[in-house]
Amino acid sequence: MFKLIAGPCAIESEEMAMDIAEKMKAITDKLGIDYTFKGSFDKANRTSIHSKRGLGIDEGLRILQKVKATYNIPVATDIHESWQAEPVGKVVDIVQIPAFLCRQTDLLVAAAKTGKCINIKKAQFLAPWDMKNCLQKVVESGNSNVMLCERGTSFGYNTLVVDMTGLVEMKKFGYPVIFDATHSVQKPGGKGDATGGNREYVEYLAKAAIAVGVDGLFMETHQNPDEAWSDGPNMVKLDDMEELLTKLVKVYEAVH
Repeated sequence: MFKLIAGPCAIESEEMAMDIAEKMKAITDKLGIDYTFKGSFDKANRTSIHSKRGLGIDEGLRILQKVKATYNIPVATDIHESWQAEPVGKVVDIVQIPAFLCRQTDLLVAAAKTGKCINIKKAQFLAPWDMKNCLQKVVESGNSNVMLCERGTSFGYNTLVVDMTGLVEMKKFGYPVIFDATHSVQKPGGKGDATGGNREYVEYLAKAAIAVGVDGLFMETHQNPDEAWSDGPNMVKLDDMEELLTKLVKVYEAVH
């Protein structure tokens, strides 16, 4: 079965994170999906300086550790600065490199040195084959436990598109490829002082990526996306996740 990395964009509270983790574990256990909880302690690349960013590294890692211990599931978070790699690596199972930062050599090397699985998101401005250089920075730093993640490509202003052949191109490198179904429906900066998006297209892009043969999906989910601190317009409502994942499992079973 495919791998799923899912959770809120930003960790807003312990209660919120634990609720999402509990419900997602129950759903994925039922469907036989390999699940990792994802939550960010900081969103450093927000559109506006006035946007909420998160709870900070200390509180965020404490909550991630509690999620991991309580539900016996792996956890993932992203890092934005090299110094964050070491403390994050002591807690999480997957260290995620944000798309905007996927070419930052020092960040990739620091992430590699944690020895954890590294999920490198492809920048919106890079071609799929350009990810070979990002991949090599981690592998040649001594860590071959790497995944590459597609999250859409810039197409004009405030728009992303997904080239499904890019998933095939990245798989040629011989490492797992993850498809980010929620960030791929973003409209970056589309609301002026915030990012827009259209969550109704998540299902269709996820189905297509599963059919193409990705190794896993990344999706952000929230109890009430319209009130989320970040990425609300493209996040899937938590109550809708079981129905969506059930459909995706059927697609997976049909093509494997």
